[in-house]
Amino acid sequence: MSGNLAEANTGAGKVRVAFDEAALEGWLAANVDGFAGPLTVEQFNGGQSNPTYKLTTPTARYVLRRKPPGPLLKGAHDVLREARVQTALYGTQVPVARIFGTCEDESVIGSAFYVMDMVEGRVFWDAAFSDVPKDHRAAYFDEMNRVIAALHSVDHESVGLGDFGRPGNYFARQIGRWSKQYLEDDLAGRLPDMDALVEWLPTAIPDGDETTVVHGDFRCDNMIFHPTEPRVLAVLDWELSTLGHPLADFAYHAMMYRMPGDIVAGLGGADPAPLGLPTEAEYIAAYCARTGRTEIANWDFYLAFNFFRLAAIFHGIKGRVLRGTASNAQAKERAEALPRLAALAREAMESCRLG
Repeated sequence: MSGNLAEANTGAGKVRVAFDEAALEGWLAANVDGFAGPLTVEQFNGGQSNPTYKLTTPTARYVLRRKPPGPLLKGAHDVLREARVQTALYGTQVPVARIFGTCEDESVIGSAFYVMDMVEGRVFWDAAFSDVPKDHRAAYFDEMNRVIAALHSVDHESVGLGDFGRPGNYFARQIGRWSKQYLEDDLAGRLPDMDALVEWLPTAIPDGDETTVVHGDFRCDNMIFHPTEPRVLAVLDWELSTLGHPLADFAYHAMMYRMPGDIVAGLGGADPAPLGLPTEAEYIAAYCARTGRTEIANWDFYLAFNFFRLAAIFHGIKGRVLRGTASNAQAKERAEALPRLAALAREAMESCRLG
C-alpha cells in the first residue's frame, strides 16, 4: 500500500474544499509579517482529516491547515491545538514548522485555521527507507529515534504545555476509552482477540507513571526529511498530540518492526539486518540511552496496548463503512485489516503473559 499511499497523498492541485481566497489574502496581509501577494492557493492531496493547502506568493510559500467546514464532534479536528504544540516546541530539539499565525474567526474562510512555513524536503512512505542506499538507512532510523527521544525529554511545563492534557493514569484512561468504543459498536461486530484484550489490558498495566508530550502518530511518513541528509526538518500531523505516557508513544512508533507494510508504514516482521536497519532490540536500546533508561520492562504490554488501540480505531472505521458514513478513500482497506491488527495485539499479549 505504501506506493499507493504515496501517490494518493503527494503533491497539490485543484482546491476541493473551497473558501473565499480574497478574504484569506486580506487576513494574511494583516496578520503574517512579511506577507506580500498576489496569492495562489492549491490543496494538498493528503491531509484528508484536516484540509491542507499550499499558499504561494512571489516571495514565499506557506501551508494552511483548517478544520473541515460544517458540524463536527466536540474536540475533533482541533487544528489550533496542533498550532499550539508546534509553537511551544519551536526552538527545542524537536524539529517543527514555524507557525506564522492562527485564526479562530470562522467568518474568514468558514472554519478555524493556522498558517505555517512550508518545509521543503522528503517524505518516506516506506518504513524500510528502500529509496535510500542500504548503508545510509540506519542513520535515518537513528534520526527518528533521536527526535522522539527529544520530544519525550521536553519539559512540558517550561514550554507552556502544562495544561495540554490530563497527567497520570494514561493507560487506564486510554484502555477504558477504546474498550468502550469497541464494545458499543454492535454493527462492526466482535472479535475474540479484541474481547480477550479488553479483559486483560486493565489487569496488566505496568507499575510507574510518567507524563510527557506525546505525538500520538509518530511514523516515518509524518516527518519531512532533509532533501539529501538523514535529518528530520519537521514533524507533522500533531492532531493526536497530548500529555501522555512516553512509552506508549515510543511503542506506537516502534510497532513499525511488526506492522504489515500494507496497513501502516511498517517492516512486517522482516529481518532488519539485510535491509541495513537496526534490530528492534537495538532501536529500543538507543531510545533508552537517550532518555536515561536502563531498559523497558514489559515491552510486549506496550505493543499489545498500541495494536489494540489501532485495532479499535479500525473497528470504528469498519462501523462507519457499514453505515455508509466513511469519507476516507482507504476506509474499506482499513476495515478489512482489522482482524490482522487484533491478532498482532493478541500475539503481543500472549508474549507478555509468558514474560
